[in-house]
Amino acid sequence: MKEKLGTYLKNSRLKFNLKLRQVEFRTGISNAYISQLENNKISNPSPSVLYKLADCYKLSYTYLMRLAGYPITESPKDNIEKIAPAYRLNADFNNLTKEEEDKLIEYLSFLRSRRQK
Repeated sequence: MKEKLGTYLKNSRLKFNLKLRQVEFRTGISNAYISQLENNKISNPSPSVLYKLADCYKLSYTYLMRLAGYPITESPKDNIEKIAPAYRLNADFNNLTKEEEDKLIEYLSFLRSRRQK
């Protein structure tokens, strides 16, 4: 049986012990809309909503896009998960060394831990 987007999102939220209002605060998505998503009343949210939820729950954006029914084509050079943050930050992350990438991930984790407090 195919996994449903709403069920996956709800389980992800509960894994972090987050209330709908907390997710609303972190993402800017109304708690009513998130509730409708989780109850499978909305099955095809916009990519921007999926991106915000993927970021909040630390999920694969590509996987959420697939669950929502968006056609995803991936190649090693065209990985959506790598393009989205680079686009947001207007930077080129494809040329990072492994050490630079590790440092950025470490710093991002630090920033996210501060945001959650």
